[in-house]
Amino acid sequence: MKCDTKKWYWLNEPATWHLNDGKLQVVTDHKSDFWQTTWYDFQRHSGHVYGCEVEGDFTFQVCVEGDYTTLYDQAGLMLIQNEQHWLKAGIEFNDAQPMIGSVLTNPCSDWATGVFTGHAGRFWLRLTLANGALRLQYSCDGEHWPLLRLCPFSAASCNFIGIMCCTPEREGLAVTFSDMRISPPLGKALHDLS
Repeated sequence: MKCDTKKWYWLNEPATWHLNDGKLQVVTDHKSDFWQTTWYDFQRHSGHVYGCEVEGDFTFQVCVEGDYTTLYDQAGLMLIQNEQHWLKAGIEFNDAQPMIGSVLTNPCSDWATGVFTGHAGRFWLRLTLANGALRLQYSCDGEHWPLLRLCPFSAASCNFIGIMCCTPEREGLAVTFSDMRISPPLGKALHDLS
């Protein structure tokens, strides 16, 4: 089912954004980011997230389009319980190329990243939260969904889920989000890539 964006709201609303016919276009503000302590010893909670509160288990899916050129340019999805418990995932520019990755914060941030074999300018993400576990998948074509991350995620009566974009080193990354869907959790087997 498509998302009812009338119930959605911003965490750190950017100066420039537009929602039309189910497509959200965003331009990032200067030095926006999410990170908690690890390695760099700073705390940031200034990135842009547009989402809604969801009770119980669910699956969220989105298509993301952007042109990542500067260190730490990033866009994807984000699941938040509070400033010390969240996950963000998507494309992030590092090591001179767009990489696929995720950051789980509980309460300090980790960072898992790898080479993205598809076209980073357009990709999909799918997050399923069910039975205290988080299953994160990505897709280059919207059809084939490899696993990106499987991890425990503590239960909460309500979570905030949505799209995310940040530019810790600049401003001006333009991102388009579409095909945003929230549904009951997909009951597919772990290695079912459909």
